[in-house]
Amino acid sequence: MGDVAMTVPVIKAFLNQNPDVSVTFVSRPGFSSFFSDIPRLNYIAADLNTTYKGFPGILKLYADIKTNAPYDAVADLHDNLRTKILRNLFKLSGTAYQNIDKGRAEKKLLTRFPNKVLKPLKRTVERYADVFRNLGFALDLDCQLVKRPSVLTDEIISVTGEKTKPWIGITPFAQYKGKILPVEKMDAVIAALNKQDVKVFLFGGTALDEEICLQWEQKYNNVVSVVRRLNMEQELVLINQLNAMLSMDSAGMHLASLRGTPVVSVWGATHHYAGFLGYGQSEDNIVADSIECRPCSVYGNKPCFRKDYACLYNINPQTIVDSLLKFV
Repeated sequence: MGDVAMTVPVIKAFLNQNPDVSVTFVSRPGFSSFFSDIPRLNYIAADLNTTYKGFPGILKLYADIKTNAPYDAVADLHDNLRTKILRNLFKLSGTAYQNIDKGRAEKKLLTRFPNKVLKPLKRTVERYADVFRNLGFALDLDCQLVKRPSVLTDEIISVTGEKTKPWIGITPFAQYKGKILPVEKMDAVIAALNKQDVKVFLFGGTALDEEICLQWEQKYNNVVSVVRRLNMEQELVLINQLNAMLSMDSAGMHLASLRGTPVVSVWGATHHYAGFLGYGQSEDNIVADSIECRPCSVYGNKPCFRKDYACLYNINPQTIVDSLLKFV
């Protein structure tokens, strides 16, 4: 989800700066709301678990994409096995393509230990932009947060209540353990915020996320869980209304960027030098420990070789709280 969300400001800038171009964007059905307000963009929702599953599904997806329009070029922003097959099918039909350079070699140097090369790498949004530049288009990214107006609907208000004081959002979870602040640390953050004149909203996606967030809601009077109570489109409207978002190195940070909301981001096994800081987000709002072994992973999916996840346990919850309160 985070990877797809990061493409949105790039696609918007591309279409704004190339007014004679239209784009067909192919991704999973659950991400279509990210692109709902973009002129000259056609979204193809590809369910890769059913209709387009496996190699026969890739062939069907290729055929279905081709029925929409003739294409001058294909931009592969993912560069995995499925997209490699798709772009080569287009190549056989005479369509030019370019694909993202993920910088795997330099990311390997960034994450090795010992003797890591700790330096900022090209940001992922610039890697996306390079795909279009390599196709011959002009594209500049300003990397600025833009607050887009939105109105809370009655359905959203029935969950959130009216906004009478500052709102802070928290996405406590991530796909991998190496990116998740330990639950007792997050509990300390939420407990401290609960004593402030703010209202806290908890975001998540899984049934386990829902269970944990409901426990926090029941424990703290200024905390509301919206997990599985709002759909994605409604969550984006709510995120737009937040004063700030607290997020791990995860999709929550990138969803906040889509709505122009500043993020205090927590980084454990990963590092923003790998290029995944949210679009328009400030490095000044990063909370991370400086232990010498981090980053040990680009995506946070490698087990901690120390076995103790010190990069996360060393983080002081009050540092996070202080960073959030700057926005309220």
